[in-house]
Amino acid sequence: MTFDQILTASAALHDHLCPRQVLGARIGVLAGRILALDLPREDKRLLTIVESDGCAVDGISAATGCRIGKRTLRVEDYGKVAATFVDTLTERSIRIAPHPRARETAAIYAPEATDRWHAQLLGYQRMPDEKLLVWRAVVLTATVSSIVSQPGRRAICQRCEEEISNEREVYLGSTLLCRACAGPAYYRSLPDSGLPDGKRLSQSSDNLDPAHLH
Repeated sequence: MTFDQILTASAALHDHLCPRQVLGARIGVLAGRILALDLPREDKRLLTIVESDGCAVDGISAATGCRIGKRTLRVEDYGKVAATFVDTLTERSIRIAPHPRARETAAIYAPEATDRWHAQLLGYQRMPDEKLLVWRAVVLTATVSSIVSQPGRRAICQRCEEEISNEREVYLGSTLLCRACAGPAYYRSLPDSGLPDGKRLSQSSDNLDPAHLH
């Protein structure tokens, strides 16, 4: 895909093109160049971990072919327009983020822009990589195999009885739990809210000692 085609694919998800989509697309293209991988990919060789949701992620996805549904795109929400890219064959990993002065520098590359938004929209497409982005080699704190897991790995939480995929279960002593029941969860169940067979799911287990989880 050409860069214009990447932007068109990203814009189709929004009905418009915005500066952060351009930024995400540039991040994805640079990742492919550094890792020497042809993009966008149809296979699962490239794993992308983005650090926020939003428009930039669509640009990254359009450039790389990585998607949540393919399990090649993961969100670790740090509130940052940044991403780590992992070649799952070699396990080489790089993290790319915007240059700290990218917003200000964009205006230099878009002198015809009438406002900052359009300066970024145009400037981000024209700026050289070294003015727009910074990157560094990184090492993941978890193995690729533990992140990706294996197809068909399932377990049943012994508290809520819901199915857990991809080896995301944890243990409290010998009790197998989903991460919500091991707590704290991002939600709290209301009493008797449509549960099967009159069961009542436990609230998030804030009282569990994390030292016992493994």
